[in-house]
Amino acid sequence: MEKYSEIQIVKGCIKNDRKFQEILYREYSPQMFTLTLSYTRDRPTAKDILQESFLKVFDKISTYKGNGVLNGWIRKIIVHTAIDYLRKNKNELQWTELSEEFDNELVDHSLSENLDLQSVLMRLNELPNGARVIFNLYAIEGYTHREIAKQLDISEGTSKSQFNRARMLLQKMLAGENVN
Repeated sequence: MEKYSEIQIVKGCIKNDRKFQEILYREYSPQMFTLTLSYTRDRPTAKDILQESFLKVFDKISTYKGNGVLNGWIRKIIVHTAIDYLRKNKNELQWTELSEEFDNELVDHSLSENLDLQSVLMRLNELPNGARVIFNLYAIEGYTHREIAKQLDISEGTSKSQFNRARMLLQKMLAGENVN
């Protein structure tokens, strides 16, 4: 099979060439499917988000200027599509407000410094939906709590509370404690 450069693939996709769209999809969809699964545990929903995202990728590919990696550009579209889905389907998220006293006594803040990222990522799927989504957006994607609150139409306090809840649960899981 002939190997094409990223530039050739992008140019082919800009021309709506199905061959290049398929090459792009096959190259990036496995990794991006894993990303969509981090926002919803439901595989069919994750596949729907992935398909909708790639339709947007193909529609907007002409705006990709080659600044930065294509993978990052596609990832951004995937994340925004997942956020749009979550905003429209709020009933799938569970927001648990933590009491202020509980919030203040929360866990060692060195979680991200002391743990293997792979171990954390493996446990993320076990978190409650709301906590998992906020953890992904804040700790992995780098959004601020203000940005998360605006995008998901929640309070900034809820975002912070869910992040702290996720951290606490992850620490317990990684320490081998029962979190139920």
